[in-house]
Amino acid sequence: MHRRPGLSARLKLTLSYAGFLAVAGALLLAVVWVFLLRYVPDNPQGLLGIAPNRYLLVRTFAPAAAVAMVFLLVFGLVGGWILAGRMLAPLTQITAAARMAGNGSLSHRIRMDGRQDEFRELADAFDTMLEQLESHVAEQQRFAANASHELRTPLAISRTLLDVARKDPTRDHDELFERLQAVNTRAIDLTEALLLLSRSDRGNFTRESVDLSLVAEEAAETLLPLAEQRRITLDVTGGATRTSGSAELLLRMVTNLVQNAIVHNLPAGGTVTVHTESQHDASVLRVENTGHPLPSELVPTLTEPFQRGTERVRTDEHAGVGLGLAIVHSIVRAHDGTLDLVPRPAGGLLITVRLPGTP
Repeated sequence: MHRRPGLSARLKLTLSYAGFLAVAGALLLAVVWVFLLRYVPDNPQGLLGIAPNRYLLVRTFAPAAAVAMVFLLVFGLVGGWILAGRMLAPLTQITAAARMAGNGSLSHRIRMDGRQDEFRELADAFDTMLEQLESHVAEQQRFAANASHELRTPLAISRTLLDVARKDPTRDHDELFERLQAVNTRAIDLTEALLLLSRSDRGNFTRESVDLSLVAEEAAETLLPLAEQRRITLDVTGGATRTSGSAELLLRMVTNLVQNAIVHNLPAGGTVTVHTESQHDASVLRVENTGHPLPSELVPTLTEPFQRGTERVRTDEHAGVGLGLAIVHSIVRAHDGTLDLVPRPAGGLLITVRLPGTP
């Protein structure tokens, strides 16, 4: 933004200090005149020129007062310039760091020394902001790279299939169409997941009162055929649990959690339990499933986009795009909630979602 040149903050503070001293000196001289000199007799002759009179005192006092005023003004300018420089030195560091951040260098930190004051509080807040920005930018860059890779894979597979079909006209077209449809479906699912993730990250949705217990029942009813196909017992328990948010996004959150619990369960005979309850000012949703034991170091990475552990790679008809729990995490964060993942000692996972509750 273009601005007209103006006085620097240091010069303004210097002029303020000098002006304050000049005004204080003038007030002191006024006090001397009002309370002292005006009560001295105005007798130019005096007693043989020895007795004090107003005329002699004014002539003697005026030059000294003028010198004192000039000294105060000079002292105020010099002292104010030095003091203002010392006071504004932290602000100069913060400005330099802001310029570096504006040029793309987010790794720089101010780390201002000294005791706590307003400038150091501002510097600490600025360092925290830079740290969060650097982390967010790194996450976005990693996400973009992974998304590009994931989107490139189905396109590369489609091109390979078409090249093979063109070179071998006798190849079974039904098989080709089926594989192309599967690859295209995966690309569409990935694109829709990316759009949903972006929407939940922005948080631009209309909030309304939502009962998580009804959402859980709807998600369970939708996924019941999948659970029966895999011989998984699916239970929904708990009472009315109300929160405020987007019904569509919350349904997608619960659906992703339940589907994730089903497809990452034991080969057969496992269980998935969905429970909702209200705790004080929070609405709690728990999704617990049996399954293979998960390494503790793997669990924190499950909510990152396109992160898959060795136990979580699927090659069947329900192969995911690696965004299920990432979308859940984004939706929970957009609703001012928390998401906790705890591996069960016997295998499987316990996922707890806490959202702000409503009466």
